[in-house]
Amino acid sequence: MLITHGRYDYHAWPDRPSYAWPGGARLAVYLGVNLEHFAFGEGLGAELAPGGPQPDVLNFAWRDYGNRVGAWRLLALLEETGFPATVLLNSAMYDYAPGLVAAHRARGDEIAGHGRTNSERQSTLPEPEERSLIAESTAAILRHEGAAPRGWLSPWIAESRITPDLLVESGYGYTLNWCVDDAPVWMRTRAGRLLAIPYPQEVNDIPAIAVRKDGAAQFADMIIDDFEERLHQVADGRPQVMGIALHPYLVGQPYRLRQLRRALMHLSARRAVVWVTTAGAVFDHVRSQPAGLVPGG
Repeated sequence: MLITHGRYDYHAWPDRPSYAWPGGARLAVYLGVNLEHFAFGEGLGAELAPGGPQPDVLNFAWRDYGNRVGAWRLLALLEETGFPATVLLNSAMYDYAPGLVAAHRARGDEIAGHGRTNSERQSTLPEPEERSLIAESTAAILRHEGAAPRGWLSPWIAESRITPDLLVESGYGYTLNWCVDDAPVWMRTRAGRLLAIPYPQEVNDIPAIAVRKDGAAQFADMIIDDFEERLHQVADGRPQVMGIALHPYLVGQPYRLRQLRRALMHLSARRAVVWVTTAGAVFDHVRSQPAGLVPGG
């Protein structure tokens, strides 16, 4: 037999029960805004062009543009369109750009854990070190926000075999790491259940723009087409979650921001028939449902 993770059981989509989001909506939409900081001259990082020897100034500076400029322009667009955000936060941002995190706090955006920095992967660490990474990131958010985060996205979506266990043991209720479904799924861990909320690997600017080299207009069209097709699909009564993953060093570039505005304005015009929300609010709604309604472990 094949080795399995044992975290959840298989549930065919046509067999899912029907339930609704608040207001009777069948489609929930949230924005995952990644605020990330990177070490200079070492470690991991997305690349605009193939990197040379360290220090790789070209790629470091391109990513840093996102925190200095792009993220502020994205914030203005969120205000313009009235979208809340789930901020996926490297805790190093509190030292590097505290005013940027404070601006999201002032909007009431959700702050979720995203490790210390995207210069590292937690999947390569022994258990004590991985536990320490989660604890350090969580403590920083608790100290600055006054409440611990409920959700987690690993840097580079990298997990060890015990990451879900460590997350529940650290007080987390949901993860965005497992892109296995179009609706939330409960996962089994050694410390209790953990909700896997859909986080996109297609409607996500890194694989779309940095990997597949899709253009700005193509990425905006992808958002719109994904949204419209999901609206068509949820007529079957089965709820879905549509996440949109954004990184300011990518979508904060002016020509991309203009196309993102087009997409968000399209979605905003249909707010009456969808639930525009945060990942944390999805978690709250799911855990209020009767046992057995939401599939999983």
